[in-house]
Amino acid sequence: MKRIGSLNREILRLALPNLITNITVPLLGMADLAMMGHLEDVAYLGAIALGSTIFSVLYSVFGFLRMGTTGLSAQAFGADNQEAIALVLKRSLLVSLALALGLIVLQYPIRFFSFYLLESTPQVEDLAASYFQIRIFAAPATLGLYALYGWFLGMQNAKIPMFIAVMVNVLNIGLNFLFVFGFNLSSDGVAWATLIAQYAGLFTGLLFLWTRYRRFVYSQPWRDILNSREVRRFMGINTDIFIRSVVLLLTLSFFTAMSAQLGETVLAVNTLLFQFFFLFSYFADGLAYAAESLVGKAYGSADKLLLRRTIKRIFQWSFAVMVLASSIYYFSTEVLLQVMTDNESLIESAKKFHYWIVLLPITSVAAFIWDGVYVGTTKTKPMRNAMLIASLVVFFPVFYLSRACFPEHALWFALNMFMLARSLLMWGFWNRQQVWAR
Repeated sequence: MKRIGSLNREILRLALPNLITNITVPLLGMADLAMMGHLEDVAYLGAIALGSTIFSVLYSVFGFLRMGTTGLSAQAFGADNQEAIALVLKRSLLVSLALALGLIVLQYPIRFFSFYLLESTPQVEDLAASYFQIRIFAAPATLGLYALYGWFLGMQNAKIPMFIAVMVNVLNIGLNFLFVFGFNLSSDGVAWATLIAQYAGLFTGLLFLWTRYRRFVYSQPWRDILNSREVRRFMGINTDIFIRSVVLLLTLSFFTAMSAQLGETVLAVNTLLFQFFFLFSYFADGLAYAAESLVGKAYGSADKLLLRRTIKRIFQWSFAVMVLASSIYYFSTEVLLQVMTDNESLIESAKKFHYWIVLLPITSVAAFIWDGVYVGTTKTKPMRNAMLIASLVVFFPVFYLSRACFPEHALWFALNMFMLARSLLMWGFWNRQQVWAR
């Protein structure tokens, strides 16, 4: 039986590197925008904003590659099934390659549809189109890294994904400076930097795979890799996570769209305040990723007591993170806003929403952790259903029913109820299902 101290160390061993990995993502986006912001023509800044938005949305819905791979490989690791571990790796890499090639083949309709939705000036669209045409060829590397990250996490190793993520982003920023200011490639330089850094990351991941996990890199019959039953299971799990991700993306996009309808000031304020949610999500996701790995391992080993203790301990850690985040937001919201903007009128307007920000970690933390638990056990249908119900039955009705009473606060009320509903629904589904029925 695993001692509490040992379990705590395992949680931190996985959560802290995942936290660092998560934080590197927005830092790169800020660096890209900062470099374009120092060029004379603001069209370059608009092109990067438009192009990076397209790829952020595009790749966010493919997050299932990492999540599904983590759950399946963690279970195989817990069961000490060497063959299954190797098969999960190969299936995930094959699916990522197939999806990436599909994106490259369909790049023109994707670009046309994206620019139709995100309409801008002709100059910005021309620059963004050039950025898109370069960066789309990084798709095999980007999705391949998703598969490798998930597999490494399933193998209880968060340090390799952290190292790769830091290396990729440092290289990307360095190449940005070289291409933008050294070669005067402007927004195209940012795209080339991203493409090269992504393939460098993929090469590094494969190098780690060969040097640290060579025993899983061996030839297996294609009939085993493409086993119809296992492939259907793999795709079924990933389809559920895909649907869940799309619904979440649409819900959060609706939040932004409705903020814009309420005026420039509300949009600016809500955009600033939403950074508090993103900031909290980095910490909560660190624990959620740890849950995917450790819960998957316990589930794969068929150790019911360890599974319960792991879930309980991760929720205890999440409660501590929740209290810390809400306390910081309660006492320091104005200070944090001043870091993000020096516009006093925006800061004053944002203060009206202060209590929603304090409440958000409380209503949302369990949803992050339950996501990790469901991914670890690959019980993805209840997670998908909880997202659909929370969005369609809670978020949208709550928003439309409450905006007549308090229009400016309705979005924040609906968002908090949406996250709370997800938490409660997944808790209820967990208690009802037979966890050990495979």
